Formats: sequence, structure tokens, C-alpha cells
Amino acid sequence: MIGRILGTLFGFMFARIPGAILGFIVGHVFDKGYSQDFNQMGGFSRFFTSQDELKQHAIFFHTLFSVMGHVAKADGQVSDAEIRMASALMDQMGLEGDVRREAQNAFRDGKAADFPLKATIIEFKESCHGRRDILQVYLEILIQAAYVDGKLDKAEQTILENVARYMGFKENDLLYLLSVFEAELRFRQGQTGQGRGQQSKQQRSSGYSAQQSLADAYKILGCQASDDDKTVKKAYRKLMGENHPDKLVSKGLPKQALELAKNKTQDIQAAYEMIKEKRGMR
Repeated sequence: MIGRILGTLFGFMFARIPGAILGFIVGHVFDKGYSQDFNQMGGFSRFFTSQDELKQHAIFFHTLFSVMGHVAKADGQVSDAEIRMASALMDQMGLEGDVRREAQNAFRDGKAADFPLKATIIEFKESCHGRRDILQVYLEILIQAAYVDGKLDKAEQTILENVARYMGFKENDLLYLLSVFEAELRFRQGQTGQGRGQQSKQQRSSGYSAQQSLADAYKILGCQASDDDKTVKKAYRKLMGENHPDKLVSKGLPKQALELAKNKTQDIQAAYEMIKEKRGMR
């Protein structure tokens, strides 16, 4: 145990979360072969308190990339888009060198036919102490990965259903998150590089109307067009509070993963601004 604690701690000091991942793995090897000799030297455990948070972060990223690989392989073949998506996430988190190779290995391990999905998710859930908000952010990242090729295959959905169930989510919870993500995706595509009230050529050609965009904005906030202004404001503030970076970090989400969750906050803000303008709200 002491090897994992020290490896994670020193890795974190030199390379933050990526270093913590590598340090945890190296420390695990150390524990298996040399822990007894180290303890006879006195060790440094007396200087430290709980390292649960550092271990939790390492588990988060290992679980993220291994299960992402499992989802990517679900339809029988890992596409170039899925590989690029995994690589882009590694870039966002600043994973380089040996740490990046470890993330790539985790992604590769997830593609194995005998990948222990249930055991992996249960361990991750325990490391998060069952915090639903962190588990939901994780599930939303997996949903984003599953849709990287623009669609959700039946095999991919089955894996997402299993992951959600192992985490303690109900089937309707997952279906709701899927529908919200689809609304976010359409809405985001309509907002990218466009002025307010304008549409992209792709949306116009697909028949995506301003009315549908507004409907997606309400879906993102979890509201109805028939709701009054007070209800809309309350829903907006609740979502922004739940997805605030400081709150997510305090609950145990690694800071590097905030970049992955940032799009959701931007979608919530943009959706609220559209609804405000349509209603003439202040």
C-alpha cells in the first residue's frame, strides 16, 4: 500500500494527475515485490494522512480510457474517429510520454473480449464513494465518446446501459441523459461559429429550424415552453450550480476532467440566453 501512496503522491507533485496515474501503477509494482524491505527502513507513511483522493483520480482516468475502449470496440471495429477522439482527450488532459502510453494501454485493454466491465465500474463507484454527480459526469463523457461517429449503435447502447446499471442509475435516467446529449449536440452545432439567431448551412439543409433549436434549448435546461420565467430561471441556476467547476472538484472530479465537462456548462448558458431573448426576460 505504501508504494502506491508514495508513487501517486510524488507523481502528482511532478506531473499532477497524469503523474499520479503513473506513480500509482509503479507504486503497485513496488508493493508487490519490495514493500517489506521498505517498511523495515521506516518508510514515509507517518508523514501522510489519507491519499484516497489521489488514488481516486488515478482510478477515474484508468476507468475512463479502458471503458471508452470497450465502448469503441462494441460495434466490432474501432473507427479512426474513435481513436482521434481518445487522442484528443489525452491532449486536453496533457497526457504525454509514459503516462500517455499508459492511457493508450488502458484504452487497448478495454477492447479485449474478456474486459471485466462490471468489476471495473464497481471499483470506480467505490472510489467515488457513490457520489452521483461525479458518476453522472463520467457517464456523460462516455455518452459523448459513444456518439463520436454521429450515431449510437445498439451494442454501444447496451454497454452504456450496463455501465449505468452498475453505477446505480435507472434505465430512464440513461435514456434522459441520452436525449439531453442529443439536444446539446444539435444545439451546439447550431451555435458554433454562428451569430445569435443564425443557422449553419448544414442545419438548413437538414431542416433544422429555429423552432427546433428553441425546443432543444428547453430540453437542455429540463424545462417546458409552458413554464413561467421563474421556473426557467430556477432550472438554469440549479444546473449551473451542479456543474460549477469548484463544486465538481470538491466532490472529487479531477481538474483535468473539467475540460471534458466544460461543454455542458457552455450549452446551458447558451440555451438560457436563447430562451431569455425569445421571452424578453431580464
